Amino acid sequence: MPEILPRLPVPPALRGAEVGTFAHHTVAHRLPDIARRVLRENDLPAPAVERLHALIEEIPDAPVRPLTDTNAPDAADWQRYVAAVEGQSWLEVPWFFAETYFYRRIVEAVAFFETGHDPFYDQKRRGLETTQEAIGALAERLHHGLADAARHREHLTHAFRQALWGNQADLSLWPAGEEGGPQHRDEAAQTAHLLADDTAAVVDYLGALGRPALIDVVADNAGFELVGDLCLIDYLLSSGQAASVRMHLKLHPTFVSDALVRDVEATIAYLRRTGPAAVQRLGERLRDHHRRGRLLLARHPYWTSPLSGWEMPTPVRAFLAPADLVISKGDANYRRWLGDRHWVFSLPFDQVVSYFPAPLVALRTVKAEVAAGIPPERLRRLDEADPDWMTNGHWGLIQFVR
Repeated sequence: MPEILPRLPVPPALRGAEVGTFAHHTVAHRLPDIARRVLRENDLPAPAVERLHALIEEIPDAPVRPLTDTNAPDAADWQRYVAAVEGQSWLEVPWFFAETYFYRRIVEAVAFFETGHDPFYDQKRRGLETTQEAIGALAERLHHGLADAARHREHLTHAFRQALWGNQADLSLWPAGEEGGPQHRDEAAQTAHLLADDTAAVVDYLGALGRPALIDVVADNAGFELVGDLCLIDYLLSSGQAASVRMHLKLHPTFVSDALVRDVEATIAYLRRTGPAAVQRLGERLRDHHRRGRLLLARHPYWTSPLSGWEMPTPVRAFLAPADLVISKGDANYRRWLGDRHWVFSLPFDQVVSYFPAPLVALRTVKAEVAAGIPPERLRRLDEADPDWMTNGHWGLIQFVR
């Protein structure tokens, strides 16, 4: 199948070699720090420790090398990806490649595909345990929403908004249990920090279908964000707005807190056994959705690859194509759809993602210097009021394309 490109000319990729950018800071500083944290937080065998130390030493000036875990399910894919940038350093390769490759090297170092050891498990667990009060509030609001069908539009809007702002809980930037990270605690602040808000158009679209929808969710982080996503999914299914929801999870641990299939299963089990009652009822409903095949958990190596949205493999495109709506969560997925490239921020979002095979709504808090669909006047005011708006996680986007 030929590659389907955006309607607009595709600009150059972001690279860590661009000194003074968040991409450069990430490659030169954040990635080695994350690897050091893996060493501190995991009791690893000597070979894994040695591989992690070697990884830290490579960054940022050594050339990227082929992977050595050649029996892994994605090994052949990564052989091609690395061959395409042979001889380039961590700073010279595209930033999205550098990040996805870094986490794949962590997976190689800890022998994840042999042992199943998730080096970020403890952070994900703390991401749940330290947010019990907020989880209880989400579940209670959801409980009342499901009992109030007359205000369905209001409750669905709230569920989308909560799924968006849950993306502020990003353990690759703000580790669980540490101070830091943005948090808008009331709906007025959340609304004021939306740079684009197509929620009404999404709700109108789903209502106009006249039938329960087939919905796909491209998931992002585990922990509190995943609970917000599961609340949205439960509301869609329990209210009859959706007939089924297919969640797309990661093949292996990546971006510290991205959700695996087993993270979803563990989170549902956690909700079922953790009071208050509204939280346990949420867990029971989710388990029932899963058992009845209304909530499907899928994974594909594409979601941990360095490929852009328009390089989506044919099987993934064919899988998504029948969806009435694809809900994309988070910053990294958004960067994938834009190819992590230097788009002019005011270019129309729908023109950039014109290649997408189904209606798409992107829910993203902005944590990277990549965006589209933001009005020029809003950009000017942002640059004056909050110079770090592109990377501090304070600002959100809800962008819908049919």
